[in-house]
Amino acid sequence: MGRSLTGSRCQHCRTVAFPAARGCQSCGRSSQESLELGSRGTVWGFTVQRFAPKSPPYVVPEGGFVPFAVGYVELPEGVKVEAVLDCTDFAELDGDAEVTLVTADPVPRFATDQALARSAGGPADGPAVGGVPR
Repeated sequence: MGRSLTGSRCQHCRTVAFPAARGCQSCGRSSQESLELGSRGTVWGFTVQRFAPKSPPYVVPEGGFVPFAVGYVELPEGVKVEAVLDCTDFAELDGDAEVTLVTADPVPRFATDQALARSAGGPADGPAVGGVPR
């Protein structure tokens, strides 16, 4: 699984985009370069999905639906990435929580230090949370 995010940076005005863009959203030029984005960031905002999404495409996991957090993570490059947010308690995400990229596939997924510590003894790609694959 991918453990890095690739965006783009405009060669003219230096605006960073994720996902990688063909044209700059700021100056409109098409001269973009590939840019590997940072793997740590700050939670900018989040919400908790407390009910199962419609199926399909959602697949209910064997143990049933478990609420999960989704939100925006601001990376050092200044871009905000929408992602699934792993935590041991949703309160961990309040107040500029620092998070680390866990995977980029199939969607970006970041985890708090507490969630990473909890899973340190288990497999790197543990079971799904709330039916969202790890």
